[in-house]
Amino acid sequence: MGALTLGLIAALCWGVHDTLVRYISQRVGVFQSLFPVLVSGCVATGCLALALGLGGLDGHAGVYAAVSGVLFGLTGLAFYRALAIGPVRVVAPIVAAFPILSVGWAVVNGQDVTVLQWIAVLVVVAGCGFVAATSKDGDGAGAQPAAILWSVAAAIGFAVSFALGQLSVEGGAEMTAIAVARIGAVAIVGVLALTWRQPVMPPISALPVLMVMGALDAIAIGAVMLAGSYAYPAFASVAASTFGVLTIILAAVFLREAVARIQWIGIAVVFAAIGYLAV
Repeated sequence: MGALTLGLIAALCWGVHDTLVRYISQRVGVFQSLFPVLVSGCVATGCLALALGLGGLDGHAGVYAAVSGVLFGLTGLAFYRALAIGPVRVVAPIVAAFPILSVGWAVVNGQDVTVLQWIAVLVVVAGCGFVAATSKDGDGAGAQPAAILWSVAAAIGFAVSFALGQLSVEGGAEMTAIAVARIGAVAIVGVLALTWRQPVMPPISALPVLMVMGALDAIAIGAVMLAGSYAYPAFASVAASTFGVLTIILAAVFLREAVARIQWIGIAVVFAAIGYLAV
């Protein structure tokens, strides 16, 4: 239950995050949106870590945390790129499949996952994909092959990044591990921006929203990493993958976007499967 709760907290944060993206996505580029989000999240996490006291990380935990952050930064670029060139109904179902890799990795490492739990995981993934696939958006003509490749890269990146992040907190010093991961994410995106000569400073008017997005993103990734201290940590990834569904719900409530009846059925099925995993 602990891992699932943390995953749902992450999903809610990312759901609000993605809802806010709608306000600025048309006028802010990939690096100009992702870099400020990562920096503000890094500052928030660093301040919290200092306030709570930094614990020491052993060599392996430090490496896991740093690599997790670097992969998360690269994954963010892949995800943002996929959304920029392909429709949500193509990108979201592929990216939302990353929990299958997370649970598969847990099984390989000796985690006992029953057949019924596997079925519930697959129902969550399929339900998230169905809800996203039935959403209305642009047609994305001519961009889908590239969007699919970037989406696959993002799915793999999320799964590996979360797995390494959870390994980094198993020995304690959770806030230190999260702070190191955030620094790694900022560093890799900053280096790539300099290498490719990409601007990272967004319009001043967009900064407040991006800072809020950064705080939400930091809470989300921190929650998924903290799940490494609980039983069935891979289930946090399963719950976190529902962020796309929550984005649709939030858009319906606050942006008055229409949600079809069949989508509400899919949403109900997704959370019923999450409820089963919590039992």
